[in-house]
Amino acid sequence: MKPFTYERASSAAEAAAAAARTQGARFIAGGTNLLDLMKLQIETPTHLIDVNRLGLDTIEQTPEGGLRIGALVRNTDLAADRRVRRDYGVLTRALVSGASGQLRNKATTGGNLLQRTRCPYFYDPAQACNKRKPGSGCAAIGGFNRNLAILGTSDQCIATHPSDMAVAMRLLDASVETVTPDGGTRAIPIADFHRLPGATPHIETALQPGELITAVTLPKPIAGTHIYRKVRDRTSYAFAVISVAAVIGEDGGGRFAFGGLAHKPWRVEAAEAEAGRGAKPLAEAVLAGARATEANAFKRPLVERTLNWVLAQAKG
Repeated sequence: MKPFTYERASSAAEAAAAAARTQGARFIAGGTNLLDLMKLQIETPTHLIDVNRLGLDTIEQTPEGGLRIGALVRNTDLAADRRVRRDYGVLTRALVSGASGQLRNKATTGGNLLQRTRCPYFYDPAQACNKRKPGSGCAAIGGFNRNLAILGTSDQCIATHPSDMAVAMRLLDASVETVTPDGGTRAIPIADFHRLPGATPHIETALQPGELITAVTLPKPIAGTHIYRKVRDRTSYAFAVISVAAVIGEDGGGRFAFGGLAHKPWRVEAAEAEAGRGAKPLAEAVLAGARATEANAFKRPLVERTLNWVLAQAKG
């Protein structure tokens, strides 16, 4: 591990300002992803800013009838919260399907949104990766890419976003609250928070340098059956091959968001009108424009089969 300096921030504004003025600075909370990347020297921050004591660890009701979740709320606490379990069941189901109990005890809401890809070429410094080293190429294209993206890809990157929680947040139309280095605040719709790779796969979110996530806000609850279905190579402690988050009403209509298919949680609102016609038309609409490799072309029929399971589950 390379040497680095460390400080403990006393306010969100102070943390953001410190990150902006210190080249190579990173925020650290749970550290469940960052510390692994530091050990592999994929992330080599010169300065760590500890944000654990900023008081961003509460869940509060909003005047609009939703919830405001502090960025430092641990995944275990969020999944177990009575209001989340009652009104946002898809979020609880997504959270408990991720990682292990020990990791969920440490991982934070803000950090979960900022997880970096688990593409094997990103984790191997001997391989070309535009996300790790811009301009070096993408070894995954033409390499082992069974679990990588088929939607929203580019000639620079075919990595997927690994978070389960973020898929449920996208389904629920969450909003990400931040503090900027100048002390200002803003709210970023979750649909705009994660970026597709394009020509700059190393730029993964809409955050400005030094900008700190302070909370995630959920709108009022959505009526219907909440389902999270995660398909993976083993039954625990594995990232999604694909996942489907859904809220389905009594009329068969609903919302659907997908993981394991793209560089960001994937939702096609226009396709959701097809849900009443069955899994096949819905899958075809969601997968419009997909570019699969020989190794991951199986994800196309797998989306339809998983949607079949989700729709059947909603009908009881």
